Order: sequence, then C-alpha cells, then structure tokens
Amino acid sequence: MANAEIGVIGGSGFYSFLDDVTEVQIDTPYGPPSDSLFLGEIAGRRVAFLPRHGRGHHLPPHRINYRANLWALRSVGARQVLGPCAVGGLRAQYGPGTLLVPDQMVDRTKARAQTYFDGLPLPDGSVPNVVHVSLADPYCPVGRKAALAAARGRDWEPVDGGTLVVVEGPRFSTRAESLWHQAQGWSVVGMTGHPEAALARELELCYTSLTLVTDLDAGAETGQGVSHEDVLKVFASNVDRLRDVLFDAVAALPANDARDCLCTTALGGMDPGFELP
Repeated sequence: MANAEIGVIGGSGFYSFLDDVTEVQIDTPYGPPSDSLFLGEIAGRRVAFLPRHGRGHHLPPHRINYRANLWALRSVGARQVLGPCAVGGLRAQYGPGTLLVPDQMVDRTKARAQTYFDGLPLPDGSVPNVVHVSLADPYCPVGRKAALAAARGRDWEPVDGGTLVVVEGPRFSTRAESLWHQAQGWSVVGMTGHPEAALARELELCYTSLTLVTDLDAGAETGQGVSHEDVLKVFASNVDRLRDVLFDAVAALPANDARDCLCTTALGGMDPGFELP
C-alpha cells in the first residue's frame, strides 16, 4: 500500500523535487486528482507530492479538481499538507522574492466546488450530511510555526501572517480590483489557495500555505501590469531555496499521531455521512 505522512501540493513551476520517487495513480469519488502522486522520503518522513496544475501545467486554477486532490492525499495517509504557491504582492514592501506565511484568507472565487458536504450522492451510494466546519483560522498554527522557523533557518526572513485573497483567474487583476484589494488591507493575491484550505479542514487535515511573491500586483505599481512570463521567471529564480524551506518544514512537523491542533477535530464528532479515506 502506498503511504505518506505529509502531502505537498506544488505551485507554479515547482513540480518535481524528490529523489527515488514512486508514482502512484489514485482515483477518488470526485474523479482523478491533478496528476499522479509522487511518493518519496524527506528527512526520514514519507511525503506525497502532487503537482497542482498537472506535471505539464495544463490545468488552469479554476479547472483544478481540488476535492480530488485533498482526498487523494488523505487516502495515502497524509494528515498534514503544505501548499506553496505563487502570489502577487499588494503592498510595496512585499516585492518579488518575499516569502509570506499567511494566517488569513479571503475567497473571491466564483465557480469552484469547495465542499464535500454538497448533499450529492457519492458513487458508493452514501450521501454527505449537512456539516458546517469553522474556518475562522484557516491555516494550521503548528504548520505555520514550522514553516516560519524553516525559512528563518535558511536566512530567508518571512512575513509572519497576512491575508491571502484568492481570485478566480486565470486572468490577473485589473488595476481597480488590485487597488480595492489593497484598500481592504489584504497582503497578497493568488489563484490557488482556495478551496484547498477549506477542503483540508473538512477532512481534518492540517494545511499550511507558503506564498512566494513573484510580482507587485497591477494596482501596486505603474507600468504594464503583471505578465505570466515574469511570474514564472521569479518563481524559477527562487525555487531552490523554497525547496530547502519545504524540506526543513517537513522535517519539523510533528508525527501524525502527535497532532494536537484544532484541525484534527474540525468535524467535532459530527457524522459526515461518508467514510473518510
């Protein structure tokens, strides 16, 4: 049986970093995930890596099967998930190369399946119950602490906390939208941080986002605005040290059976109406 303790959902341009990996194809009640899972070992920990956009980057943010992705990771034993992603900075001090570990999130997506509790029957005939989980604090405090310490240990001072606003994509923001996001006091903007956090909470997984700023968003500076080419260029120039931070964060996470954060009891004993993987 394939098994892993920790899942890593890769961001743009960050797909393959494990040695001696085993590729495992997973099917879920919600269809196939973005790609196979790639299982390997980091610092003695079994890790399942999932290319968020597919290994050929063929899936735009709004077409990712987020439900299948989180379900697949849990099905191989992962109970803690790290989700690095590329974002735009909404404040001048959050320029390209900034690593921000958010503690809040705002959802501005429009058409994504973002819950397992939609009342629709699963292939096995089970029907999800009506369940409402708390997402007041969307990220695992233990995972955030591990990520922050890992970055500092690599001499990459992170921004501790901030709000990630998630937009539908695949287009970038207009200047008016960007200026509105800034006016709300939000920190960074991306396209893939939701519904990952919400779905992880429904599966009682610990989820931690690490956001790498690749550009100042359209309203944060003058000029032509954001380009896809520039985003990929900045991400590529930082991918090695982001990999090092991820490796160190994986090593610092607690054993799954030692988790004591609120993520582990998010359902509060409520019957979801289906069997968790």
